[in-house]
Amino acid sequence: MERISVFDIFKIGIGPSSSHTMGPWKATLRFVRELHSNGLLSEVHAVNIWLYGSLAKTGVGHGTDIALILGLMGEHPETVDLSKVDFAVSNIKTMDHIQLNGMQTIPFSYQDIHFLADQSLPYHANGMTIIAYLQNGDNYTKTYYSVGGGFIVEEGEDDMNPAKIVMPYPIDTGDELSNYCEKNKMSIPEVVMANELALHTEIEVKNKLYGIWNVMKASIFVSIQKSGILPGGLGVKRRSKEINDHLLNHQTFTNSSMWMHAIQSRKYNFTETLKWLSCFALAVNEENASFGRVVTAPTNGAAGVIPAVLMYHVLFTEGATEEDIVPFLLTASEFGSLFKKGATISAAMGGCQAEIGVSSAMAAAGLTQLLGGTYQQVMMAAEIAMEHHLGLTCDPIGGLVQIPCIERNTMGAIKAVTASQIALSSDPSQAKVTLDMVIKTMKETAHDMNSKYKETADGGLATSFTVNLVEC
Repeated sequence: MERISVFDIFKIGIGPSSSHTMGPWKATLRFVRELHSNGLLSEVHAVNIWLYGSLAKTGVGHGTDIALILGLMGEHPETVDLSKVDFAVSNIKTMDHIQLNGMQTIPFSYQDIHFLADQSLPYHANGMTIIAYLQNGDNYTKTYYSVGGGFIVEEGEDDMNPAKIVMPYPIDTGDELSNYCEKNKMSIPEVVMANELALHTEIEVKNKLYGIWNVMKASIFVSIQKSGILPGGLGVKRRSKEINDHLLNHQTFTNSSMWMHAIQSRKYNFTETLKWLSCFALAVNEENASFGRVVTAPTNGAAGVIPAVLMYHVLFTEGATEEDIVPFLLTASEFGSLFKKGATISAAMGGCQAEIGVSSAMAAAGLTQLLGGTYQQVMMAAEIAMEHHLGLTCDPIGGLVQIPCIERNTMGAIKAVTASQIALSSDPSQAKVTLDMVIKTMKETAHDMNSKYKETADGGLATSFTVNLVEC
């Protein structure tokens, strides 16, 4: 199977969706860069894009149209100036031209994006085709699939190709991970770090992980200072600021360090601690819903679970430090990788069990590692967290990553903490269900799930009442 780096699982990007925003964005960005590298960019006089299946059905609510345009412009989701995102959101319906890869200006309008909601491509529910029309009458055509977590696959590629990267501990199953830990007397983050050293130096790995954490922290801190209504037309109110203000008596802070110190400076009862955990998760996904910068972990719709659990640990676990983020993220990433390989991390293929369920399992594993769990208990925590998300549907109202998505991150975070505590109090040798069993079951459940519950907005809560979205 493919070899997946921790930085494939954790990617810095823009909300609201990894499958519907990040994936299509990366596809159009790859497309225009290939045109440029093949010497064809100056020959292009028009571009059309066709979206199929889930991308067509919920693409507008998920910001797919905006992502496509920013990708065509040559912007990268990790580095794009957020003011350009705001500009694209405001002007997407009135644009009449575009600068491909920031170099070649051509006529382009919103009507050049075609939403084929009644058609699907066979490989994956999130399919799209891009055609560049050339001056000589030829065209350059590519079909891409957004397969979850910001990963894309071009037609003819195989996302599970034999690895080109040689890692000392190739891992495709939980049993293999367990065997490496047992045989080599290594912890899970030690095994993962050894594999990462095939790609980066240890200093590079740690610096990149701290960079990931800094974005996670920023997504929380920036969001808890914002009030008002989220874009999209549902009229969803931001709530993280209200919770934060209540718990901190409306104090204000100029940076996240001061804010974190203020939280740590007093004691909280159980209810208040639980409110903080929910606040952290809400904050990230409110930022995600408003096209803010977040970390795909492993998806955007589930981006709040891991930052919330990690912030909860840093602030409320005695003796915790921010250095704990390295083993936490190394551990969590491996479990995201296992679910991607053995099942899916795409809600369009597996429902929300593939997003919130996977992120909760990842967070449970990372937290258990930090709290002194054995590798068996770490794996048990991940299994417990996923076991209690099996069958979770993806039915976003209005096709937006808001209801039930934002609150669902709080549930995933709470389940992760609970799963960790249960695993730490248990003997894994007595467990009846293994991690590999629950991954297999998740895959089978995803296969059996009706397509209307897979990010199509055709069933469940999405059809429980009529909503008239207002242009924002």
